[in-house]
Amino acid sequence: MNTAEVLVRCEAAARTYGTGANAVVAVHGATCEIRTGDRIAIAGPSGSGKSTLLHLLAGLEEPTTGQVTWPGQAGKPRPDTVGVVFQGPSLIPALDVVENTALPLVLCGQPEPSARRRALDCLALVAAAHLADKLPEELSGGQAQRVAVARVLAAAPRLILADEPTGQLDRATGRHVIDVLLAAADTLGAGLVVTTHDPRVAGRLSRQWSMRDGRLQPDPDAFSPSAPATPQGAEP
Repeated sequence: MNTAEVLVRCEAAARTYGTGANAVVAVHGATCEIRTGDRIAIAGPSGSGKSTLLHLLAGLEEPTTGQVTWPGQAGKPRPDTVGVVFQGPSLIPALDVVENTALPLVLCGQPEPSARRRALDCLALVAAAHLADKLPEELSGGQAQRVAVARVLAAAPRLILADEPTGQLDRATGRHVIDVLLAAADTLGAGLVVTTHDPRVAGRLSRQWSMRDGRLQPDPDAFSPSAPATPQGAEP
């Protein structure tokens, strides 16, 4: 029996934008669970609804129908232990790289010197410590994405959601970022969900779900309370 903690549960969660003839269903009735120890890739083409599903899992958007809950945080309308690596630009332009990375810690009340040390350690993990004093406008897309990963790791979340984290990276750097995310999830005892359209990235995670036209197709054990824990997959 799988005794890992359920971090987030979707029950027929759907998200529609617009109304009437202009309505667009981005996610159709997704049902799944994500637990500590899960390493899940959600694969699918651009526009398939992967990003919207991640936003639902993170509590950044509310489902139009159905529900999304975080059982470990009863009574809270939004989770505070979820870290999101966004697909698009997410760094604050006025802050340099180390300030951006340390920001979640500072907002939680951690003293600035210790937050800065933690930020520098996490930047080093993604080979971006040399960018510490750069502003976001001075970074390439790939560099900015690595900094975004470091910022999430600095906050030590229980659930890491990464939206196409290798999409703007070369193959070697992308491989390293996935290495870092997997290692961080292991260290933190966190769940990890990565969306991707790259089968090589999907193959690095031990469970593969697919998404097409807004419809999630999880593996058969994705919503089974008695599903056995799945070991981390080996790199192909």
